[in-house]
Amino acid sequence: MIRKLILAAAENSIQHRDSPENNSNTKFEFTPENLKRAETIISNYPKGHEAAACLPLLDLAQRQNDNWLPISAMNYVAKLLGMANMRVYEVATFYTMYNRQPVGKYHVQICTTTPCMLGGVGSDVIMETIQKKLKIKPGETTPDNMFTLSEVECLGACVNAPMIQVNDDYYEDLTVEDTNKVFDDLIAGRKPKPGPMSGQNHRFSCEPKGGLTSLTSPPTGPGFGVRSDL
Repeated sequence: MIRKLILAAAENSIQHRDSPENNSNTKFEFTPENLKRAETIISNYPKGHEAAACLPLLDLAQRQNDNWLPISAMNYVAKLLGMANMRVYEVATFYTMYNRQPVGKYHVQICTTTPCMLGGVGSDVIMETIQKKLKIKPGETTPDNMFTLSEVECLGACVNAPMIQVNDDYYEDLTVEDTNKVFDDLIAGRKPKPGPMSGQNHRFSCEPKGGLTSLTSPPTGPGFGVRSDL
């Protein structure tokens, strides 16, 4: 039974199924501004190695298309780079940063791996808070298409656990109160300040919550430690 579930999940993650909004006949092409950006990106690579631009061009296409990547956009990128369509599909299905189905205006990704599960109040509590607030489960989108919730692997902010990513922004050191405030702001049309929340003890980046314990004074000049008699 478990094996069947795993195989079904794998099949859904890599296979394409035509839908009215996602099929090879759906029109897609870069806007004039994005086409210039694409040409600049491609020019960074030697002639004959244009395929190296595949990842950033897929990202550009996804950003143009409301944060998701239809198969027609993959075909467009393949043609632009002179690649076989299948090579582009391989990239788009390997990297989870590409959304191959429509997502809401705010794509909420919550990390539930070990550091976030153990850090602070724990990602399980943050997950429960988000589900209660948005009334959706992982993999679902709110009826107004404002929020899509995804449960993901490590997002690389382990020191600031637990955390969530909303589109390009990280919200870290979360408590239940912080999490509710982030979504209250988004729902009201305000952009919460990204970074560590930490209640009233906001820290910069991932420095210790209690303040710096080293490198607390300006560094000495390049002559530090050099004998003056030389």
